[in-house]
Amino acid sequence: MDGDANVQSFDLINNNTVQSGDTVLIKLPNGETRSVKVDRDSTISLGRIGSFYADELLDKPHGLTYEITGKTLKVLPPRTLQEVEDTDATNELINDGELVQPLTLSEIEALKRSGTHASDIIRTQIEKHTNYSLKNEYSKEKYKQRKEAKYSKTFTVVEPTLFNVCEYWYNKDQNRIRDLRADTLSQLLNMANVRPGGRYIAVDDASGLVVSGILERLGGEGRLITICDVDCPPAYPAMVQMNFKKEQVSSVLTSLNWATAQEDYVPIGASLESTSGVIRSERQRIRLDKRRVVSDALTSAREELFAGEFDGLIIASIYDPFPVVEMLSPYLGGSASIVVQSPYAQPLTDLQAKMRTSPHFLGPSITESWLRRYQVLPGRTHPTMNTTGSGGFLLHAIKV
Repeated sequence: MDGDANVQSFDLINNNTVQSGDTVLIKLPNGETRSVKVDRDSTISLGRIGSFYADELLDKPHGLTYEITGKTLKVLPPRTLQEVEDTDATNELINDGELVQPLTLSEIEALKRSGTHASDIIRTQIEKHTNYSLKNEYSKEKYKQRKEAKYSKTFTVVEPTLFNVCEYWYNKDQNRIRDLRADTLSQLLNMANVRPGGRYIAVDDASGLVVSGILERLGGEGRLITICDVDCPPAYPAMVQMNFKKEQVSSVLTSLNWATAQEDYVPIGASLESTSGVIRSERQRIRLDKRRVVSDALTSAREELFAGEFDGLIIASIYDPFPVVEMLSPYLGGSASIVVQSPYAQPLTDLQAKMRTSPHFLGPSITESWLRRYQVLPGRTHPTMNTTGSGGFLLHAIKV
């Protein structure tokens, strides 16, 4: 498949502008990211920042920064990275006492009620700050940024890329996504060789983050069968922020639960035909038609799974990984990749030991990704002081 076809397939799933019904990620001045749904003719509230009409975001590209003015939005120009001049000033003579900032909280609240712009409030605070001139240039910049985070009524619409969605969930509740950090997720997808047109089996207990990554790489072409605990199609929360188009996902994604994924499973359900042999009402006919559609879809998905020859198996599950691998690996084709993720090393170590004794698996190896963030600014490039401990562990093997 050429590059133009890949781009076209991706556009079928993701839209570059905000549409009604989309869920968008909004980054606030204090660095917090929120998830909000944009519905036409509705109002979005951001708490202290304010509220605005959702229609203001429709058909606008992602990545823009807005300022809330009343209930409307004003697009702000992008901020440029400015050089900070070297200075001999230090912070050693600064004494942070109660009288350093004479502007009281009541005075600040009065300025906000009068409609004074955030930049004017910050400028007033700087003018009345007795020790501001003693700060070095770096401290002055940090002071301004802290005040902007506190008083500014701006926000940025974050583009719903897989990286940004993974970052959002990791910062919100990393246990819910099994500590699956963005760099670990990218390694998982690369090890599984996920590509457009491929056919994959996935067990995703990471809130749908793994499924979202596979669907994005498939680009609307290929097949993905997920194995889950529920009878109906699972709700993957992480897929909400990705804003996949339903008609494109439905042609690629299908789900089976652990019972229906067994070859000896015997379906037990309501009858597909009228007990009397005669359909007495239109309502009864519609109900029977729905049952038949569900039954046919289940039968088709099971037949497809049991036919095998899938290109990869990706597992991020709460269950012991070896029985899962043992059950699903027979449906893989030759040289297919098996990738298992776990927040802990021990389950994968046990799995590796068992796979080494089996002639059906080649080269099981365990890796742990390491991510170190850097602050990159003129004259101030250094590793960040706080960083995450681990994004989990990955086991990769080849099906023989």
